[in-house]
This record gives sequence, C-alpha cells and structure tokens, in this order.
Amino acid sequence: MNFFEHLVDTAPIFLDATVVTLRLTAMALVFAMALGALVAWMSMSSVAPLRWIAVAFIGLIRGTPLIAQIFVLYFGITEVVLLPAFWAGTIALGVHNSAYIAEIIRSGFQSVPDGLNEASRSLGMSRMQTLRRVRAPLALRAILPVLGSQFIIAVKDSSLVAFIGMRELFQSSRNLAASTYEPLTMYLIVSLYYLAIVLALTFVVSRIERRLSVHRR
Repeated sequence: MNFFEHLVDTAPIFLDATVVTLRLTAMALVFAMALGALVAWMSMSSVAPLRWIAVAFIGLIRGTPLIAQIFVLYFGITEVVLLPAFWAGTIALGVHNSAYIAEIIRSGFQSVPDGLNEASRSLGMSRMQTLRRVRAPLALRAILPVLGSQFIIAVKDSSLVAFIGMRELFQSSRNLAASTYEPLTMYLIVSLYYLAIVLALTFVVSRIERRLSVHRR
C-alpha cells in the first residue's frame, strides 16, 4: 500500500482525532486566556505581593518543560479526583499557555504610551472608559500577532497529551504506526494534518490583522 492509499484509508481516524485535538486546544486556550489575563493584571498591580506571585508563577511555568507539567498536573490531580485525560490535558495546557499569554497581555498594555492615558483622562474619561476605548483597542493591535503565534504553538503542543492517554492526533498516529508497522508513513500523515491546522489558523489571524490595519487607517 502506497502513501496516498494510507492517507485515504486512515482519513476517518485522523479526522476524528483532529476534532479531539481542536476541542482540547480550544478549551485549553479559553482557560489560558482567563488565567493569563488574571496573571497579567496581577503583574501590573500596584500591590507588591500580587506582582511577586505573578512573577513566580510565570517563572515557574516558563522555566519547566511542558511534558513535566502535564505529568505533574495529571498525576497530582488524579491523587485528589479522578479526571478523564481530556480534562487533565486541558488544564495542563491551559496553565502552561497562561504564563505566556500573561506576558503577551502585559507587554501589550505597557506598549500603550502613558500620554494617551493622560490625554483621555483630561477629556473627562473615567479610568474604565480609558481602558475600554483607548488602552484595550491599542493593546489588542499590539498583542494579536503574538497571541496568534501562541495559539499555533498550543495546537502543536497538544500532541504531548498523548503521553497521558489522550487519543488525539499524535496518539492516533502512534496507534496506527504500531498496527501497520509503517511508522514513517503514519508520522508523515499526521504531520500533514498539523500543517493544515496551522495554515488555517495562520490565515485566520492574518485576516484579522488585516481588518484591524484597515480600521486603523
């Protein structure tokens, strides 16, 4: 059986696994955005202990391998409550990505010149109005390209949850490699699926960036 025959025959399995991968990544990123926004707010807070906690959290997560974090969180959580691999993987990926997203959000807000904040306040805007009408839109334009890249990295990193039993794309390719005795073919095929997802996400992010650029002009 040649490569293209394998590609067609394994399509139902890989397409089902693609749905699992996308669901896992989407849930993890929703969690990561919420936690990352909280950590970013803490890191910009005027309360020193909150800043220390944020710095410690970001340093710990960014300084340790994702696979180690997945194992620690998975086996740590299951010591207390038995969770399916899907939710354990979601939490682990969410926590990992939240540290990077927190830094992206923080740098985006800090890139907004202080003069714009002062000008907005001088026009009678409240602190919340300044945040909603001035700081947040400008910060969004700054962070969107980097945030899009982080989302793409999260898709690829999701392959590591295969090592806690999640039957997503990479685990499916491992199972097929073992059953067909053609590991090279199966890993090439799964690479094509990851490439397709990444290209689709890149296209979406580029379109959003273009729309924001038009609006800015």
